[in-house]
Amino acid sequence: MNKLPVIAIVGRPNVGKSTLFNRLVGKKLALVDDQPGVTRDRREGAANLLGCDFRIIDTAGFEEDDPQTLPGRMRAQTEAAVKMADAVLFMIDARVGLVPLDQEIGRWLRNGDVPVILLANKAEGRAGVDGILDAFSLGFAEPIPFSAEHGEGLVDLFEALRPYIDRGDEVDEPEEELDDEALLALPLKLAIVGRPNAGKSTLVNKLLGEDRMITGPEAGITRDSISIDWMWKDASGRERAVRLVDTAGLRKKARVQDKLEKLSVADTLRSVDFAEVVVLLLDATRGLELQDLKIADQIWSEGRALLIVLNKWDVAEGQSSLFQGVRGALDEGLAQAKNVPLLAVSARTGKGLDQMLGAAFEIREQWSKRVSTGQLNRWFERAIENNPPPAPGGKRIKLRYMTQIKTRPPTFVIFGNRTDELPESYRRYLVNGLRRELGFGTVPVRLTLRSSRNPYDKKD
Repeated sequence: MNKLPVIAIVGRPNVGKSTLFNRLVGKKLALVDDQPGVTRDRREGAANLLGCDFRIIDTAGFEEDDPQTLPGRMRAQTEAAVKMADAVLFMIDARVGLVPLDQEIGRWLRNGDVPVILLANKAEGRAGVDGILDAFSLGFAEPIPFSAEHGEGLVDLFEALRPYIDRGDEVDEPEEELDDEALLALPLKLAIVGRPNAGKSTLVNKLLGEDRMITGPEAGITRDSISIDWMWKDASGRERAVRLVDTAGLRKKARVQDKLEKLSVADTLRSVDFAEVVVLLLDATRGLELQDLKIADQIWSEGRALLIVLNKWDVAEGQSSLFQGVRGALDEGLAQAKNVPLLAVSARTGKGLDQMLGAAFEIREQWSKRVSTGQLNRWFERAIENNPPPAPGGKRIKLRYMTQIKTRPPTFVIFGNRTDELPESYRRYLVNGLRRELGFGTVPVRLTLRSSRNPYDKKD
């Protein structure tokens, strides 16, 4: 399949860029709020407009500021998006009319060589007539009256974009149903989560080899969860597809009061739901905190494969004792995920990042593993023979057979009699045996017990 055209949305803060992005991708991916400056990093998505597929980039509000400041770093991301675009949607607010910053953006875009389509947003009704007339002074083609919120003007937008997004009669081949091996060949969906300032965006930038995400000493720079497709070359030289997701920092729930931060947290949790493997990034200079354990528990409860990674290892003191201390605290505070992989890396220098990615691919295989019913029940019979179920009240619990009903995460059902009386300790014995002897490693394993009731059994 040919590479899809790329369209970038550009404009000053709060003109409706993220609302248009969400409409074109058909999902509420970008955070939207009345407060200006919500979007900071550029976000890409798969868009469709009247049957034409393309890539759309939502950018931060264009502001004049020193390149070293946060607004300046945001502007650099917008400039990078325009350079890679086939065309630009320059959006203004028709109700407010032109402001000096609109004029400045217009001059910048006219000096470039990327085609520009002028979009006069918030033009529903007659409230934006004056702003549309003012827009002619920007020196582009006729502005398109538009409403990103209500979807008015989509046909006119399509006609303007058509020269850049219409690929003629080109048709994609229908997708075939994928087997387990083909699924593993798909991009690894890898989400990076953790507390604010753990170094998540720095780590993503180091992996990509470019300043793709805005970084800096300010906590909480990242607000949206940003997905990036990328190719990683493993130790054997083979290229492996990865879909990296950088997320907003997760603070203690009691401290999250701001509406935007609540939206960012919800966006991060959605990213965890869609991930295959989640890297929980810790700040090695601060060690393990209770909030980290809560985040890990939430990831585990969602059934995602989990890697815990100590970042800033290049500046950590007492590395050996620190590592062992974190290992012990994890095993004690996260008993359900005992022995979850713990790695040490430096996002600044890149040390340990290849090992982290190798571990992520390996743990995804465990998470996707399927065992035949025959092999599973041979193991099950041995496990019961070596350690028979208890007999509470002198009545034997009989476990008959076992089957795996799904993968990702591995999920099993055991059928038997009086299974509701099986102690939790025996369930843990079976789950630990599955992990140790059948290759499920340290991924979440779900085990359900079902009883076959006899209608003639006496009821207590």
